[in-house]
Amino acid sequence: MDYQKFLAKRTVNIKASVIREILKIISKPGMISLAGGLPSPDSFPLETIAELATLVIKKYGSKAFQYSDTEGFAPLRAALADYLRKKEISATTDDVCITSGSQGLLDGIGKVFISEGDKIAVEAPTYIGALQAFNSYGPEYVCIKTDENGIIPEHLEEILKNQPVKLVYLVPTFQNPTGRTLPLDRRQQIAEILQKYETLLVEDDPYSDLRYRGEPVTPLKALAPQNVIYTSTVSKILAPGFRTGFYVAPPELKTWLIRAKQGVDLHTGTYAQAIAAEYLSGDYLEKQIKKIIALYRPKQEAILEALAEYLPASFKWSKPDGGMFIWVAGPPGFDAEACYYKAVEQNVAYVPGRYFFTCPEEGLETMRLNFSMCDADTIRKGIKILGDVVKAFV
Repeated sequence: MDYQKFLAKRTVNIKASVIREILKIISKPGMISLAGGLPSPDSFPLETIAELATLVIKKYGSKAFQYSDTEGFAPLRAALADYLRKKEISATTDDVCITSGSQGLLDGIGKVFISEGDKIAVEAPTYIGALQAFNSYGPEYVCIKTDENGIIPEHLEEILKNQPVKLVYLVPTFQNPTGRTLPLDRRQQIAEILQKYETLLVEDDPYSDLRYRGEPVTPLKALAPQNVIYTSTVSKILAPGFRTGFYVAPPELKTWLIRAKQGVDLHTGTYAQAIAAEYLSGDYLEKQIKKIIALYRPKQEAILEALAEYLPASFKWSKPDGGMFIWVAGPPGFDAEACYYKAVEQNVAYVPGRYFFTCPEEGLETMRLNFSMCDADTIRKGIKILGDVVKAFV
């Protein structure tokens, strides 16, 4: 039977995840993976989760296993409102909604806001998961120019002035894939631009708690609350298996996002939400974030030191104050994808940077490195091998 005839026309826009395919290749024993974007299993508070699992059953009983509101489990929404206020985001319990990971919100945004041909402004490079969420709805992407400090506000204004952009998507803090963080002055400029052109921005913020140096930067949501949908997740501060994300949106837009979620999964799993609620409201989060930072900071230091020691002088890389990624750019003409296949032969893997661009001709000389999964010694070994492989391509 020809099963293709059953597919909707929009499936032409749905592509396999390149990174997932890469992860299949690198799963063989002995591979040093600098490719994935996964939190380290050592960062999961397993003893705390076991304790909270028992507490949730005692405290909530059968309610923890029953259908729940689409907006989310009320105790978790209240705990997140408190959490967000510490980030300078003014939010009530009613303002906070829960999703099945932040990816669930990104798909909801596509479903509610994006019609075929709509223009979406994104960083170049940008988070590939957002592109996957939006692609099935047929948008056209407009790339915002960036430098070592993130997007350039003047170019964003030029785009908004001359093109009918439906929304802007940014990861402004420890961005995936580059690790860059927008400084406060640029955020203030962007907030003014959003208000001037009455533009909607999606602020994806999964990494801001993973800060190893420096001071937190005010979220865009706090600077232009009526123009920003803020989304984040507990995946990096608790565990990704809970599939629990959240967002704060202007009330008129929140209503539509809730309606869209009702047709997808009714609500995010109640039991996972209840554990997350107790984790955030109890005396756990601050201590655990300190443990996670103590785990990741030496790994980041190891990869930065190794890059300086083993990569040719013609290569440049980001030096972020937090997050999980380092962005490496080779000289003009360097083919990061061809180099990737040679590196895999030597049991080292990374993600070629071109996959994070909406234009296939961009980013050919770049790569994304992740440091969260390997220990410091393995990272140094992997970068030394990568350095040897790279030299054959420059």
